[in-house]
Amino acid sequence: MAKNRPTTIADYIDAAPAAGQTHLRQVYAILQSEAPEAEEAIKWGAPFFIEPRVVYSFAAFKAHCVFAPIEGTLEAFAKELEQHETTKNYLKMPYHELVPEKLLRKMAQHCVKTVSKRRDDAFWA
Repeated sequence: MAKNRPTTIADYIDAAPAAGQTHLRQVYAILQSEAPEAEEAIKWGAPFFIEPRVVYSFAAFKAHCVFAPIEGTLEAFAKELEQHETTKNYLKMPYHELVPEKLLRKMAQHCVKTVSKRRDDAFWA
């Protein structure tokens, strides 16, 4: 029998590892405050903010969560990200460390501003 999959971001956070729920709620609050008009959806098993194209997403794992900004964001903040673990597409935030609130907020603002300037119909910014 298939597990019930979360249909809202709140459900997603409630289903995440207990160790990360505080982090996830904090990340969600920051991202929501920076894109208050965005549609919130669970796509590909993760929370997404869409306005009308992807603004950003985040995801939970056993010991960390990730912020997935639009293309070019990690490069734009490379200097500020030197003290943080990143991959090609994600900012990794271990649950045993504080959420980098100011940096996350700045990156989210960058994504919203970049997406709002787009005039094409592409779903991915």
